[in-house]
Amino acid sequence: MKKQFVLFCILLAGWMASAQKMPVSYNFGEKYNDRYRYSNLMTIDEDGSGGYILVRAYYQGLILKPKGYLIEHYNSNLELVSEYNYKIKGLDFVDGFLKNGQLHLLFLNYNYDRGQYEYWVHSSPIIAFNFKTQQLLSIASEEVNNPVDKNYYNRNFSNGFTTSILFDEAKRGFVISTHHKKGKSDKHIIHLFDTALNKKFEFDFSDEIEEKNYAFENVAFSPDMQTAYIVGKAYFKKKRFRVDERKFQYELIKVSQYGTQTQSFVDPGKYPEALYPIVLRNRLVCVGFYADRKDNRYNGIAYFNVDANTLDIQTQKYNPFSQQFMDDKFGRDEDKVVKNLVFKGVEVTPSEEIFFNAEEYFVTTGMEVTGAGQRVKIERFHHNDIVSVKLGHNGTMEWARNINKAEVTQGDGAYASYSSYCQGGKTYFFICTAADNPQLINNERLIFKQGLSRNRNVFLISLDENGIMDYEKIIDQQEARLPLMVSKPLKDNGDHTMLFYAKRGNKKQLVKVDFN
Repeated sequence: MKKQFVLFCILLAGWMASAQKMPVSYNFGEKYNDRYRYSNLMTIDEDGSGGYILVRAYYQGLILKPKGYLIEHYNSNLELVSEYNYKIKGLDFVDGFLKNGQLHLLFLNYNYDRGQYEYWVHSSPIIAFNFKTQQLLSIASEEVNNPVDKNYYNRNFSNGFTTSILFDEAKRGFVISTHHKKGKSDKHIIHLFDTALNKKFEFDFSDEIEEKNYAFENVAFSPDMQTAYIVGKAYFKKKRFRVDERKFQYELIKVSQYGTQTQSFVDPGKYPEALYPIVLRNRLVCVGFYADRKDNRYNGIAYFNVDANTLDIQTQKYNPFSQQFMDDKFGRDEDKVVKNLVFKGVEVTPSEEIFFNAEEYFVTTGMEVTGAGQRVKIERFHHNDIVSVKLGHNGTMEWARNINKAEVTQGDGAYASYSSYCQGGKTYFFICTAADNPQLINNERLIFKQGLSRNRNVFLISLDENGIMDYEKIIDQQEARLPLMVSKPLKDNGDHTMLFYAKRGNKKQLVKVDFN
């Protein structure tokens, strides 16, 4: 009897040791054959009836070229209900969204006959696909390279025409900014639409660009959708600069049909970067990074509490990175430089605490020899460390942590990077990696390396209310035979779920993760 009891205790202890500690469960949909081996996931959304709509751009030919868009409809059980092949080419996809049972695909097109750029929306009910087109606006211009090209550290305004399309976090609406310069004519127009495609207003911003060019980065809207708060870089045109000065400054622009107001974030010896506007119940805040010198080497987190009506800065705080953060990132390395951080997401709790996260992102170029012996230039996209910060309701930094990872890709970045989710004061990060286990140094410094396997493990990393880090492999590569597009999930805060698309070659499936 004693032996049986001891054996039972050993088995119980083993079960407890192997039990999952993260509060998640997951469900795999059925694997389906897919006839489009080469494709990119463009958008994913709920269909309003418990199911999901996915839109993929697919490519075919000896030299791969875009041929159309495959629209997949799944039910709540992750079963593929229908597919629709929308054969259209020659248009530049901008974004897509669902609204009241209608799928809207937003494109930018250059009309050679009329010599103008045109924004079009292709809309269809998802019950029976039948796309209708609607032109949102047109801008007379010569054709340019990369009119919507975005560079995180510099912008080129010499092309003659540039445009930006910004959605807010909740996708309630979007801003289209168009800047066209030809000879002495210099026009910059801001257009605001809601996602029912109603045009709220159009504002001529041209008077503001006599001395500066604007590269808009992020937007937030007032509750009534009548006002847009846009953050961007303002590049000086003719000003002479000292060696220690930057050629731009960050500004917050308030735009409505009645006019515009501007607030500059200029403080001697402080250089804000990647600012993000957040509309709270009765105030407006901007959070981001800051540097002590003019380059992109960051020293901490910047916080500005702004009057939503006047844009006056009521309070501002510069929170330097803590020693814990620097130890996370560098260990004992003396070369302690934090740089190339790109904003990824923000979550606000009911008590107005702010969880802010970013990623170390940069692009390198090199030469590669093809099978025919030709040397071609290639770009490599690096998705490295995760930065996570918690700010109190007054902007004081409660903690900042760094998660070390190294990922590089030449193709679809959907499989790299990460996604995040906040619940109950904790922040969770999903990463998909070929590494079997991370390195854990001093029980605190967590390092994920890319690994060599084609299969991918899914790890969940958690930061609790005090910034204490933990992790767990929640889906093993033997179970997840298809890699997840971990950076393009569908997040449902109401149902506490994350939906991921998994694909390799001619196989595909959905994976749903539930937070218990």
